[in-house]
Amino acid sequence: MSIWDRLGDFVTRVSSSASSGVAEVVEAVRTVFSGDADLRRRVAFSVAMIALSAKMAKADGIVTQDEVRAFQEIFEVPKEQRRNVARLYDLAKRDIAGFETYAERMAQLCGSGHSNCLMLEDILDGLFHIAKADGLVHEREGQFLHRIAEIFRINEAHYQSILARHVDLGAADPYIVLGIERGKPFEEVRRRYRKLVSDNHPDRLIARGLPQEFIKIATTRLAAINAAYEMIERGLRHA
Repeated sequence: MSIWDRLGDFVTRVSSSASSGVAEVVEAVRTVFSGDADLRRRVAFSVAMIALSAKMAKADGIVTQDEVRAFQEIFEVPKEQRRNVARLYDLAKRDIAGFETYAERMAQLCGSGHSNCLMLEDILDGLFHIAKADGLVHEREGQFLHRIAEIFRINEAHYQSILARHVDLGAADPYIVLGIERGKPFEEVRRRYRKLVSDNHPDRLIARGLPQEFIKIATTRLAAINAAYEMIERGLRHA
């Protein structure tokens, strides 16, 4: 049974609740999948991405077709399960609980409890991918994403590295993408680059709960990391 079949069963169960708020959703993930930690992580990631995408759309007030397509790039949902994903999306969008409440509960559900948690970074990257789909990250979307990062305990320097993968920040961009100070020895830059490539290998992402269907996030992230490293390497070679 695929992740989407399991998610469909979960959505059917949650939708039958009279209130179906964030507390019920989080508790349902914990109880329904209590016997399978790996499946629980993968479902939790999926639920967090869908719910926070819905909250971002509500905060921004506009959902463009480009954003819908970006959502579909990350969520390669089988046709027969699209209705269940839409139900969960609508449930989160209608819920009177604010996005900060959702982010806090999803961080407790998905996160490691440590700052700069990689799984929470995966969620933030997915949200950036959707937000920038129409060509830019709008002001309200930027405020939303920055606040999500704060709740996820992603520190400001690390957030700037994530932001730089999605938004052109100018001359310092490649260094910010790699999260390293300009002027560091090239060997240190190379070590940092290799660690980022290792941390973001698709197998690593799957191991920490990212479903196979969402490897688009890893591919986009690695492309930005590789481009930043190559830009720094060329610059140092020709200096």
